[in-house]
Amino acid sequence: MKKKTVMAVPAACFCGVVAVCVIGIILGSFRDFDINAALANKTDLGAFFATYGSYFSYCLYPAAGACLYVGLKAKGEKFRLLAWVLLLLGCFMAVYYSNSYNGKAVRALFGYTAGESGAFLSVLSWLFWAVLYAWVPFVVIRLLDQADPDKLIAVGAAILIAGIAADNVNLWLKQVASRPRYKYLITLEDPASEYRNWWQMIPNLAGSNDNFKSWPSGNMTIASMMFSLPMLTDTMKNRSSKKNMAAFVIACLFVAVYGYNRIHMTNHFLSDVCFGTLITYIIYAVISTAFMKAAEK
Repeated sequence: MKKKTVMAVPAACFCGVVAVCVIGIILGSFRDFDINAALANKTDLGAFFATYGSYFSYCLYPAAGACLYVGLKAKGEKFRLLAWVLLLLGCFMAVYYSNSYNGKAVRALFGYTAGESGAFLSVLSWLFWAVLYAWVPFVVIRLLDQADPDKLIAVGAAILIAGIAADNVNLWLKQVASRPRYKYLITLEDPASEYRNWWQMIPNLAGSNDNFKSWPSGNMTIASMMFSLPMLTDTMKNRSSKKNMAAFVIACLFVAVYGYNRIHMTNHFLSDVCFGTLITYIIYAVISTAFMKAAEK
């Protein structure tokens, strides 16, 4: 009997991640403020990782575009244009999200000042990200197994659609909760005076004020995309369950380090990190399962 899998790894892995997130949420519900007080310590290394760590997650978007490209091309010439469009879409999503969330730091490297610098320096930040992601589709296309086009299409579509869904759910929940960040609280004379637990929500207080967008963690939505990495390795030539598990372990370690860094850099509480991870993981699991079942029919 074939063992049940979720995102190309045993279902026990899915249950394990969910369990760890729930434990973190319970612990954070009682000790969020104290945990941040103990761990918060901004460093240059932490700032660098906060800016560029998401690069590894966003590499999955052009990789997903590559899956769609190869899968659709194998379906016939009539899908050739669509294949190219979706490949470019995957690449564009990586560049767009990277520039939206981390473009400010890159523009600063180029000496850009809004209202003073020329438009070229702003465009240069887009080109910077485009160059960083350019290698991904070329490498992935050569590694993919073309024997099952439907599987490639399902994996590529699942990664792109789940990524968009998770990002928008996260943005909506931030407005619903409007929880103050720890980095804002420590600027107050009494940091505990405005502290709120994650369930003490004040809808739409945040607006465009980033100081009130702590819960759930948007960066953990980005980091948790890495849980789809085993699905990608499962589309490769010479794939195996061991390689899928290795990819899952890499994803877990990456998410754990990313989550610690969010607390370390005073951006989030433990419950923010665990909720961001849990919500994203479930969205990816549900959408990928639906697509894979459709591909098997």
